[in-house]
Amino acid sequence: AMLNAVLSSKIREAEKKARDKEEKENTIKIYNTLFNSLSHELRTPIATILGSVDTLKENKDKLSPLNQSALLGEIDKASIRLNQQVENLLNISRLETGMIRLKLDWCDINELIYTVVQKLAPQSVHHLIEFNLNEETPLFKIDAGLMEQVLHNLIYNSIQYTPENSIIKIDAYYQNDLLTIIISDNGKGFPESEIPYAFDKFYRLPETKAGGSGLGLSIAKGFTEAHKGTIKLENSAAGGARFTIEIPANTSFINNLKNE
Repeated sequence: AMLNAVLSSKIREAEKKARDKEEKENTIKIYNTLFNSLSHELRTPIATILGSVDTLKENKDKLSPLNQSALLGEIDKASIRLNQQVENLLNISRLETGMIRLKLDWCDINELIYTVVQKLAPQSVHHLIEFNLNEETPLFKIDAGLMEQVLHNLIYNSIQYTPENSIIKIDAYYQNDLLTIIISDNGKGFPESEIPYAFDKFYRLPETKAGGSGLGLSIAKGFTEAHKGTIKLENSAAGGARFTIEIPANTSFINNLKNE
């Protein structure tokens, strides 16, 4: 009995050391992935901003209005990119620490989608975004702030990873007691073998162009699941990727809401 107790203790101690070692290795791996990604994703827009500002300060009298406007445009784009990366970092931190608290309120999903599309207008100048308002869609009780981030990340992902002149379609409707949103494109789609990993943190398709930290889809999944919903990625039969979001949410039509 004493021998068994000693051996069991030794086995548990060895297992604990193995777990600790594995957790440490995973932590180092995540840290290195995060560091390598963000060292580029944060430093690149910062360098663009600083360089453009220095050029404007030192050559203000020599630059034509057209050149000044171009530099200001670069600052604007770099600032948006930097802000997006910081937002992703803050959001993934909220998900990791379980600090997500839904602020549910009545939301017009058509208006929310339109707002996101307008905010992404500077990035989507070489794409066509199609969204047809559905006047019969009810109001949904959701956290509009979190859902705006979900839509932003998915649409931005489609813009980033489809060729110029691609078409991005957005559909939103109420079916089977669910808010359903579908975002699809006519790009190349995802390799079937990569689809299971698309929502993993820091995941990026192999051999894709520089840009992005691999957090956008992970955040979209986390915020959707915070609403007790699901998000699915598949390739359309006609080609291109299709994201489908389904969220169980209380609904109310405007006429009913006036009486609540």
